[in-house]
Amino acid sequence: MADYHIVPFCPEPVRILHPDKHFLFVNKPAGLLSIPGRHEENKDCVVTRLQNHPKSKTASIVHRLDMATSGVMILAQTKCAHREISKQFELRQTDKYYIAVVDGIVEKDSGVIDLPMIADWPNRPKQKIDFEQGKKAITEWEVMDRNYDKQTTRLKLKPITGRSHQLRLHCFELGHPILGCHLYHKNGSETKAKRLLLHAASLTITHPKTGKTITVESPCPF
Repeated sequence: MADYHIVPFCPEPVRILHPDKHFLFVNKPAGLLSIPGRHEENKDCVVTRLQNHPKSKTASIVHRLDMATSGVMILAQTKCAHREISKQFELRQTDKYYIAVVDGIVEKDSGVIDLPMIADWPNRPKQKIDFEQGKKAITEWEVMDRNYDKQTTRLKLKPITGRSHQLRLHCFELGHPILGCHLYHKNGSETKAKRLLLHAASLTITHPKTGKTITVESPCPF
């Protein structure tokens, strides 16, 4: 959706969480694109902001977070690091989890959503579940907290695969859409928060040079 509309300016800065000469862990604020959008006025994004930073002029994108999602991202500083870290994402060797607040009370304490996904072309940028042509999409989830007064549930979400909108669509299919999501919603869930309540809280990679495991976390802002 961000590619086709002018995105309002995001005043929050991109914060560097863990600098390294090979890569950067950063915290992306909600409302900021990961990469430039197609519209000429949608050039402000994580990459362009970092390439104007004296310590990150060579930063290049390895993976993306949706514009509405906040949290930890990693960018490569060298071509070698870009190749090696991209391979870790491709081979599912990274470890990551998200925090979301969803509508309603989730009764079970944990579970796995295994529903294949495909682009919903007539309704782009939406995705849909398709058991015949969809690509495998798996999300593990567990309840962190239930708020009976507000009738909401805080979930820890671990995407095993990395499909576009996977967590949003899977939560919707679970019957508990993420609050503030204007793409996958029901019963007014999109109006129950001022932003999408989805945050990338933790990301673990293997250092492309030393082989050491590195985990960086970003405190949840909601």
